[in-house]
Amino acid sequence: MKINPPVVVGYDGSSQSRDAVWWGAHESALRAAPLLLLTTMFTPTTYGVPIGMPAFYFDEQEAAAKKRLAEATELAKQAIGERTVQIDVELASDPPIPVLREISKTARVIVVGSRGHGEYTGGLLGSVSSSLAVHSLCPVAVVRGLGGDEDVSVRPVVVGVDGSVHSEPAIATAFEEASLRGVELVAVHAWSDVVLDVVFSKFREVDWRARQDTERALLAESLAGFGDRYPDVPVNTVVVKDKPGQNLVHHTERAQLVVLGRRGRGGFSGMLLGSTCREVLHDAHCPVLVVNSHR
Repeated sequence: MKINPPVVVGYDGSSQSRDAVWWGAHESALRAAPLLLLTTMFTPTTYGVPIGMPAFYFDEQEAAAKKRLAEATELAKQAIGERTVQIDVELASDPPIPVLREISKTARVIVVGSRGHGEYTGGLLGSVSSSLAVHSLCPVAVVRGLGGDEDVSVRPVVVGVDGSVHSEPAIATAFEEASLRGVELVAVHAWSDVVLDVVFSKFREVDWRARQDTERALLAESLAGFGDRYPDVPVNTVVVKDKPGQNLVHHTERAQLVVLGRRGRGGFSGMLLGSTCREVLHDAHCPVLVVNSHR
């Protein structure tokens, strides 16, 4: 493990990856961490140049990749401003997913746009971001817009808390991010992943008030100890009955970052990405930071 791991940004020239560079540069400055800007290029296979493709095509690919890195570097410098951040660049010759997966072994965080250049996903998640959210060995920030011209630096950090061990690393990361930014932390907890009004529509005797008290106690227990470690972070707790993904997406409308565990309480070992995390990644209005439960 590196003493000061870098913030790694995958850049392909798309508008989403430009937002990723901007966000990653700010994250590097906040953490006094180096920034690594990475792009990839298509190269000949083991069997040589594909039929019908001129050899000089790859020279053009390399020139275009170097141009992208220069663009990303300039964008990062603009985002950093007067702050001091070490900026490095890397041009890889393998596909982006395995390259970023490998670099996640030594990175602090990997930052990517919600979808890449040339991907048409209907506004949903792109192939690189969705794969990294599942397979990265470090936290992954998927950047879906930066909030427009409004100053988002005063907005809170939001964290999803389900009471399981999978959300514990996300809670720790969320407190750290809120402390670095000097903002409030909003902890959102849903009782259930299923719609309770449908499941219990015929059971009028259900004591919802008692359940509300139980769930508030569970949320308080999940957050216990972090207040002592981060006394500078004010915490606002939100408890809802169900629809955790929908409720978290609602809170992202006024947040600068939402932090989630990769899997939740309902996730079995074969489920690499939980349903709540997937829903928020698809529909969030701010960057989403996905934290491995084994962080």
